Amino acid sequence: MSSNKSCSHEHEHDHNSHAKQSQHKHTHDSHDHSHHHGHGHGHDHSHGLLHHHGSASGNRQGLIIALIITTVIMVLEFIGGLVTNSLALLSDSGHMLSDSSSLLLSLIAFWFAAKAASPKRTFGNHRFEILAALLNAVTLFVVAGFIIVEAIERFVEPPEVASGTMILIACIGLVANMLSAYFLMRKGDVEHNLNMRSAYLHVIGDMLGSIGAIAAGLIMLAFNWYYADPIISVLVALLILRSAWGVLKQSLHILMEGAPARLDQQQVKASLLRLPHVIDVHDLHIWTITSQMESLSCHIVVEDDADQQVVLCEAIKLAKEQFGIAHSTFQIETSATEHDPCAAAMAPQT
Repeated sequence: MSSNKSCSHEHEHDHNSHAKQSQHKHTHDSHDHSHHHGHGHGHDHSHGLLHHHGSASGNRQGLIIALIITTVIMVLEFIGGLVTNSLALLSDSGHMLSDSSSLLLSLIAFWFAAKAASPKRTFGNHRFEILAALLNAVTLFVVAGFIIVEAIERFVEPPEVASGTMILIACIGLVANMLSAYFLMRKGDVEHNLNMRSAYLHVIGDMLGSIGAIAAGLIMLAFNWYYADPIISVLVALLILRSAWGVLKQSLHILMEGAPARLDQQQVKASLLRLPHVIDVHDLHIWTITSQMESLSCHIVVEDDADQQVVLCEAIKLAKEQFGIAHSTFQIETSATEHDPCAAAMAPQT
């Protein structure tokens, strides 16, 4: 049932970790794909599916600068916490330790993701970025848990804290955290890249910890009320948990092949159904490989006398231009196409 016409469309392939891009044209001819009957099957391979708002090199530069700053301040706050006997400083240095690890992990994830795809890993290693984000979120939960447990113990018998020294060191930490956050935002893409955002949230958590330490120090300095230290530490821990939950939920959603939050599957289906000569749309799947890399596949049933290649071209164009999905695969079918009943029963209800 294939048409003789061909669908030409322009797209980008990003070989060698999307570092070198070359734009070229491919012609996809409709070909027989046997389920019992031949039908047109086409796809758009635009591996420039990464609509980068920040380059990979920029992400790496931002992470390296933030890692250096965070490591230096982590050591300073840890020593300061021991000297001043401040839980706020010790908890902040502990969080900075997890930050240094998370920043390093994010760097390693970008290195793995940059490796070219292989016959065994046809999508490459991009999921390493999502795994790094997931692990970063889990470590945020662990650190917050330790802070809360220690704070509860200090509620029973709050120790005396050297407030002046604590405030000074926390101010240095705050400046360092602000610099780290600045370079991550300036060099990388903390809004759209989940791996970068998870690292950025670690730094923001540190910034909140420093602010909390300063506030606790001022209260204790003015009123000698040492309950301020554990109370503010718990508040900071709760803020960290709130941020970590968002990254954890999104990471799991991607790993479970969930549809991108920005897209409504029913809206995509309705738009495809409005294409000329389209009778039905089924087996519609939309998922995320990694941040800013989304894929779509579905079966489109067309009228028996329809030009399948024209419908295919329109579907590819719609997916890319209306929904921003550059990697799409469409299987064109007619009334003569037969499906395995078992496979049809397992198809998602769209």
